Amino acid sequence: MFDAGKYALGTRYPDEQAINFQLHLPPMVSYKYYQLANGLQVIIHEDNTTPLAAVNLLYKVGARDEVESKTGFAHLFEHLMFGGSVHIPSFDEPLQQAGGENNAFTSNDITNYYETLPTQNLETAFWLESDRMRSLAFSPNSLEVQRKVVSEEFKEHYINQPYGDVWHKLRAMCYTTHSYKWPTIGKELKHIEEATLEEVKSFYFRYYRPNNAILVVAGQVTPERVMPLIERYFGDIPAGPPVVRNILPEPPQTAARRQTVHANVPVSCIYKAYHMCGRLDPLYFATDLLSDVLSGGKSGRLYQRLVKDHQLFSEIDAYQTSSLDPGLFVIEGKLLPHVSMEKAEQAIVAELNKVTTELIAEEELQKVKNRVEAQMVFAEVEPLHKAMNLAYSTLLGDPNLMNTDKEKYLQVSAQEIRQAALEVLREENCSTLYYLRSNE
Repeated sequence: MFDAGKYALGTRYPDEQAINFQLHLPPMVSYKYYQLANGLQVIIHEDNTTPLAAVNLLYKVGARDEVESKTGFAHLFEHLMFGGSVHIPSFDEPLQQAGGENNAFTSNDITNYYETLPTQNLETAFWLESDRMRSLAFSPNSLEVQRKVVSEEFKEHYINQPYGDVWHKLRAMCYTTHSYKWPTIGKELKHIEEATLEEVKSFYFRYYRPNNAILVVAGQVTPERVMPLIERYFGDIPAGPPVVRNILPEPPQTAARRQTVHANVPVSCIYKAYHMCGRLDPLYFATDLLSDVLSGGKSGRLYQRLVKDHQLFSEIDAYQTSSLDPGLFVIEGKLLPHVSMEKAEQAIVAELNKVTTELIAEEELQKVKNRVEAQMVFAEVEPLHKAMNLAYSTLLGDPNLMNTDKEKYLQVSAQEIRQAALEVLREENCSTLYYLRSNE
């Protein structure tokens, strides 16, 4: 999972628990926005403090765009896109020769590809990305190779690894209707094992089109130099049909849900997942800060009270999924051997009740805001982080959200955090998973 929009996508920085001073927001991130005739959204950010350029290509497709009988396709394409395009059999080799690096990730909402390379070799990245946007080198062999890679990943990380199926179970408990009810890897392994070449090609030509993508270039670049290159490489790629999403909204949860699992795991764990608002809801910022109040490193309330003081957990965390549509606010903890699951859960609920009944002190709130502000400052050091955040802000509707969201965090009041806690941390709004060691 990644925490998009607040920090660089998926990036977590060292614990800033010692930070108790007031930082100053960095200057606004400047950018130029364009849209090509084929619908490709383009953002260019000039940063002359580095000799590098970052290219980030965000496709507006994730696991939520799949149908329940054919899941895992978005993640499969994360791999297929590196398996060769029509004119370029190997994606990595030309980029490495140009001194570049690349990677990608998939979430329930997006698929994101990115490269960093010396600015003078920027054209190599455009050549590579545009060719695989035109068409992949679809063949039974290429599909079979990547199918085996994804299948092995599924087995290694989700079937054979301790706690590997947690998100399969949690999402299925929490979501009865919305397509967030399966994880990015897919609901079942057989969906990828049985995927046909025609099904895969149909998914590609629906979602991996310029009119469903956002291209960001950041670094030692200028719009005057970069825009002609983007037009040259991407301008004549045909747009696909408009993407119309018919994702069913999740109905409100009105009763607590529970499940107990016995497995061969090192220690017993508890997971409590609460429904929360989506990324564009005004309450999102207070809800996100609430997770930091509870679990902001070793200074967070859950660690201080339940790990350090009461010695019930070896580790405990609170986080939220930052989903575009209404997502999840999750508490997860690993119990110490002598602690019963019932006692552990009662202790969690007691701490959660405090944030619903009491306003947090101004000093504690300021400390949390300072930590968030520090993370934002660190996220704007690297061109790649800025490129990712500009892409995600554009996905949300406005690239300038990268600049304005900072102030929204700093304006959150203690009363708004309590309001978020009251809205989210209700037992009837919660799905609880007991993940017990086999002998317990």
